[in-house]
Amino acid sequence: MLKRQRYVFLSLVAALALVAAACGTSTTETTEAASPDPTEAPQTTDAPATTEAAPDTTMAPKDPIKIGMLADQTSTFTPWGLNVRDGMRLAVEEINAAGGVDGAMLVLIEQDSENDADIGTDRFERLVEDGVVAVGGVLSSTVGGAVGPLAEQLETPVFLVKSGTPAALTQDSRYTFRTCLPAAPMDAAPILQYAEEQGYESVGVIVADYPWGHGFQAAVEATFGASDIDYGTIQVAPVPPNTDFTPFIRALADEGGELIIATGHPPGNSAIVTLSADLHDVGVTGAWTPPDLIVGGLADLAIGRYTDFSCADYFSDSYQDLAKRYLAFSDNQFMSDDAVAGHGIVTMIAAAVAAVGNDPVAVAEYLHANSFDLEGYAHTMSWTEWGELAEAQPIFTMITAGPAPEGVNGAGDWWFELLTHSDPLEPYVP
Repeated sequence: MLKRQRYVFLSLVAALALVAAACGTSTTETTEAASPDPTEAPQTTDAPATTEAAPDTTMAPKDPIKIGMLADQTSTFTPWGLNVRDGMRLAVEEINAAGGVDGAMLVLIEQDSENDADIGTDRFERLVEDGVVAVGGVLSSTVGGAVGPLAEQLETPVFLVKSGTPAALTQDSRYTFRTCLPAAPMDAAPILQYAEEQGYESVGVIVADYPWGHGFQAAVEATFGASDIDYGTIQVAPVPPNTDFTPFIRALADEGGELIIATGHPPGNSAIVTLSADLHDVGVTGAWTPPDLIVGGLADLAIGRYTDFSCADYFSDSYQDLAKRYLAFSDNQFMSDDAVAGHGIVTMIAAAVAAVGNDPVAVAEYLHANSFDLEGYAHTMSWTEWGELAEAQPIFTMITAGPAPEGVNGAGDWWFELLTHSDPLEPYVP
């Protein structure tokens, strides 16, 4: 294996060292950029026949570097997907404004996964056919579990943002990289850490009846089962829209847990928090959900009640600087950790291409051989040889009334209280 090195990306211009004069306008598109036809004859003027034309010393622009985005844009995880998209778009815009990668412009080719495994794999194949060097943005376990094996088959790097299913990776995976949400078996550990710090004796758990929920349920059973904290009867609830959460929350209230763990049910978070306020007045852990989505749906019910995880460090100077640029760029009103991950994905791909060229195999090898300190992140980005997060340390926060730091929250004045910064999580071994 190549010697592991660390690269710091606190400034896109300085860190990528893309030393080139600006080559035209920035290029963030959903379609392939056109290149001049090298076979086209040069134009001539009406000069006298006895006068030779001066040689054309103009250098042709370099072929664009194509990066794929595959994320929900019209389905269950659309709010997550729009943040990923705009984080990636912002990084493309900034890198191109600084001269691109050795003078080559980045082009973002976007596809909607629609939270469907078959559609996700079909559109991943389209991106590969379009010549992308890597693909970022995969959100759901449904899509990630299908796309991960395909990325290995096609030898094209893919970055999972919130796809925590264990099925996405095997010990032979070399082209699949988690970037924000760790594997489901890793995600109960920071909740246990917080519960033990608070002195809780019992918690209640509700999970969704789909791959992420099942994976998280197994994690709770393994992690809490080895502790002194009782987790009661785990409630397995269907996925909305036709889900009545009342009987599940009543069951948790009857068991009297001091915290409702809803991390295993992302689509139901808002309904679970609302019902818990009436039926069981305790805090609720979320599922790595964009906080403005929660506060927008719950208003004051979220204040002092809703707790959640993030791979972004909302309290750091680098996050707040990045968030100000993001809000000036995007129609989104808050920079979630999905957007931070999207920005980081493009940054890492650009660094890899600058170092080893645009061969996807070489890019994957470069990613495995290096670690990255990315803007806004709560931990260093690096991976095990099979693509699991090697240094994950999510932060755990509670929504508060604020005030938010100036210029970083267009969705209101609410902000966060830091409850704990997780100890480093033990990487999941498939």
